[in-house]
Amino acid sequence: MRVLHAADLHLDSPFRGLSAEKGRQRRQESRELLDRLAGLANDRQAEVVLLSGDLFDGGQVYRETLERLGEALGRIRCPVFIAPGNHDPYTGGSPYCKDFWPANVHIFHAARIESVELEGCTVYGAAFTAPEQPEGLLAGFRGPGNGGLSLMCLHGDTGGGVYNPIAGEDIAGSGLDYLALGHIHQCSGLLRRGGTFYAYPGCPEGRGFDETGEKGVLFGTVERGQARMDFIPLCRRRYGIVEADCTGRTLREAAEAALEDCRAEDILRLVLTGERDTAADLTALQSAFAHRCFQLTVQDRTCLSRDLWQRCGEDSLRGLFLQELRRQYDQADSEAEREQITAAVRIGLAALDRRDL
Repeated sequence: MRVLHAADLHLDSPFRGLSAEKGRQRRQESRELLDRLAGLANDRQAEVVLLSGDLFDGGQVYRETLERLGEALGRIRCPVFIAPGNHDPYTGGSPYCKDFWPANVHIFHAARIESVELEGCTVYGAAFTAPEQPEGLLAGFRGPGNGGLSLMCLHGDTGGGVYNPIAGEDIAGSGLDYLALGHIHQCSGLLRRGGTFYAYPGCPEGRGFDETGEKGVLFGTVERGQARMDFIPLCRRRYGIVEADCTGRTLREAAEAALEDCRAEDILRLVLTGERDTAADLTALQSAFAHRCFQLTVQDRTCLSRDLWQRCGEDSLRGLFLQELRRQYDQADSEAEREQITAAVRIGLAALDRRDL
C-alpha cells in the first residue's frame, strides 16, 4: 500500500521571533503547504494518508485556515486519517467537531484505539482528548493478525512522559505493519521494533531555530513484513544557524564568507565566533546583510583579541604550553607553518579557559 505520512503541521502558529508582517506571511505560507501536501498525495497515487496529530497549533484557528484545509484534504483521491495530538486534542470546542471536513477524512475521536476497515487493510488510531495523555494508548494493543495490512495513526512520545508514552515493547508486540507517529519534530527515518516498522516524519515547516534544516513528510510503500518510507522535503523556508569565525578578519569579512551560499528564502541566525579587534556593531552588521535572506539575526559569541604569548614562560601549565609552542613558532620554516602553530595556540588556550573558540 502506498502511504503518505505527515504530522505536526501546527497551522496558525504565532511565529514568535518574526515581525507581525512576516508572521502573517509565514502563516499564509503554512496554508499553502496544504496544497503541496494534496498535490504530492495525488501525484504519487497515495492509497492512504496518515496525519499523526498537531495539525493545529492550538484551539484558536483562523476560518481561512479551516477552509483551506478542508479544500486541500477534499482534493486528495484516497482516505485521509487524522489522530489529534496534544496541541489539538479532540474536545467539544475543537475544529475537529466542525462540519467542514470532507467525506474522505476520518478523525479518530477517542482516547482508545479504534479501527476502520479498508480493502485489504485496517487503519487503527486514537486521539488526545486533553492536552496531556499520561497513559500509553498503545499499551496492551495487539492487532487481530487476520492476514490483512495493519496501519496505525497515533500522536505520542517513544521517549516517555505525559504525551502518550509509547514503549518499544508495545510497538514490537502490536502486530502492526506500520505505526505512523507524530509529536517529535525531527524526522526519525524508518525504524523497526520486532515486526513493526514505525517513524516520525518531523514537522513539514520549521517554526524556530530548534527546527532547522529541511522539513517535510514521508512517502512510501508498506507490505506485510516490509516497508520503505522516503523523506520528501515540502517546506517553503528553512531555519538555519551559521557560524562566522572572526579571528584574523573583520566582522564583515567573516559574515560575507559564512553567508556566501545562503538562500534568499531562508531564516538565518548568524553566530559570530572567535576573536575580534574592534567592537561588534551587531545592528550595522545585520542591516548590511539583511537582504541575503528572509530574516537574519546576529548573535555575538566573540571575545576580544589578546596577546597570545603574554603569559609565555610563567610557572604554570599555560606558561609551559606557550613556551613550547613559541619555540616551535620561532623555528618554523614557513608562514604556513607559523599559521598552523598560531591556530594550535588559540585552540589550546580556549581549552585551558574552557571556552569556545
